[in-house]
Amino acid sequence: MALLEQWRKMAYSETADKNALSELWRDYFLKEKEIYEQLLANPKEKVKGTVKELAEKYNVDIMTMTGFLDGINESLKKENPIEKMDEDTKVSLEFVPENLYKNMVKAGADWLYGLEQWNDIFDEDTRKALYKEQKKSTTVVNEGPKVFPNDPCPCGSGKKYKKCCGARR
Repeated sequence: MALLEQWRKMAYSETADKNALSELWRDYFLKEKEIYEQLLANPKEKVKGTVKELAEKYNVDIMTMTGFLDGINESLKKENPIEKMDEDTKVSLEFVPENLYKNMVKAGADWLYGLEQWNDIFDEDTRKALYKEQKKSTTVVNEGPKVFPNDPCPCGSGKKYKKCCGARR
């Protein structure tokens, strides 16, 4: 079984004890934060190695590193083959700072996008702009015409909007 599959079975188990699962995630988030602090302290460093080597480098177990690789994958310059990796798979942590910051915002991980190491990478205005850009990208804007209560319902029923679909609101 691939490492990612093992990680997901463990981390997203519906049969596991809720307290044990909560503790797993609490520990994971602390370790994840420590890894990001180290990565962001030297953002131009091209961190590469096997999954096992990176787990040793950051002093975490293989499963924690697997979860970390899953979380950072979309922010990398070149995504790792996380679906089929084992502990000897060569991976890279070379990330695109803008993508990483926005993905942290997207995940609601304020303990990560609020790390002080970001101050040396982006100035405050850039961080605010990236934050707004990410939030705006997930905002749904209804471009259709405004429907008023006494207008015919757009569903085509022939009833007034307030007596049809508007009543369900």
